[in-house]
Amino acid sequence: MPERPEVADHYSAHYRDFGADVYAEVRQAAFGADIGQNSWLTLAELERFASQLALGPGVRLLDVGCGSGGPALAVARQTGCEVVGVELYDEAVATGNRSAQEAGLQAQASFVQVDASERLPFESTSFDAILCVDAINHLRGRPKVFADWARLLAPSGRLLFTDPVTVTGVLGSDELLIRSSIGYFLFAPPGENERLLTAAGLHVISVEDTTESLADVARRRRDARAELERELRRLEGDEAFDGRQRFFEIVTTLAQERRLSRFAYVARSLR
Repeated sequence: MPERPEVADHYSAHYRDFGADVYAEVRQAAFGADIGQNSWLTLAELERFASQLALGPGVRLLDVGCGSGGPALAVARQTGCEVVGVELYDEAVATGNRSAQEAGLQAQASFVQVDASERLPFESTSFDAILCVDAINHLRGRPKVFADWARLLAPSGRLLFTDPVTVTGVLGSDELLIRSSIGYFLFAPPGENERLLTAAGLHVISVEDTTESLADVARRRRDARAELERELRRLEGDEAFDGRQRFFEIVTTLAQERRLSRFAYVARSLR
């Protein structure tokens, strides 16, 4: 069995150093627009997701796995919706709340530290929309997660999530080890998310294949980091830098070859 190639402290370290200029340069190069994202999300995709969720003034949005809050704040600013972000890492939550204060959005956007694998500390039917971008694969117990999202949605409320590790081809154990080297991952076959959403009492509206976008972003993140190798090695250390480059390389390869795919799911409450 190959030794597991862990990338130590990946998310915590990233959120701790989120404000570093070199990471802003990587985001700008990788995504085309730096909105503080740490996923595979582009600004154009976020705007499309906001439209699919019908976000606007008077709409209350829950952003699950919100990271440092950049996309949530962009949505709040662009649509006028109210947003609550939940995230596991204290550093990310602190950055999100500080950024909301600096942007004058503190009355409209707030961020809370919770484990989104567990029942969330909000009243039932208290959100009109739920968004979860490239984080569902880190949450244990998907049936109970979907059931809790169904509980939180108001009547006819909508949810949208992306799953970037849907198994659509043959995978080697070494490839899976590298792809999951940055933390806990849950891999699912095609059709499983639809089945679990239906079992949770949610109606699936659409499923969109966004694998090509994932492959492009992963490649650009890898290449941008390679261009800024000297600065990143100083910040991350050699072992972490090399591990992250291996990670972005395998993400790129598996997406380009359509062996691990990314899909965006839209569903609504049946209440």
